[in-house]
Amino acid sequence: MQQAVNFRSFARKLSIYRKSFRQFLNRSEKTPPRGIDKITPIIEKEVWKEVDCLTCANCCKKMTPTFTEKDLKRISAHFNQTPEAFRKQWLKKDSNKDLVNKNQPCQFLNLKDNKCSIYAIRPEDCSGFPHLSKRKWTEYAYVHKQNIDYCPATFKMVEKMVAQFGDLKK
Repeated sequence: MQQAVNFRSFARKLSIYRKSFRQFLNRSEKTPPRGIDKITPIIEKEVWKEVDCLTCANCCKKMTPTFTEKDLKRISAHFNQTPEAFRKQWLKKDSNKDLVNKNQPCQFLNLKDNKCSIYAIRPEDCSGFPHLSKRKWTEYAYVHKQNIDYCPATFKMVEKMVAQFGDLKK
């Protein structure tokens, strides 16, 4: 059953398990356990039965998506703006020269209900977040290392993977 995110509990668990979960992610990225790519989508389904994103929205409050040119064209058209006008109003280039939000929380997040005001046309990066079974484990473990600090669903996924495969100690 989906549950509201308890941020106090999440922060406490994160402080306890962050180091060991990152070690698991590092080891499993280098030497993936047999069957990890088959079990990941199964575990992801379990995670979404337990975590209610709308009670959290940390991704929208503390992170920013990368906007592709395709995203920029689609979203700016929705607002009857040119891509350049939209870019100037809302976006900046980060240290990687990617287009990201100027502000946090995201300008499209409704803070009263944690819903996205452009959900149907949101950036591709948002629609795939938190990328739990997006690609092969070895191609995305590095993203999970970042996301466990912000996303209770990612944390829960890694927690279940550690339970499934052990801590992979040498």
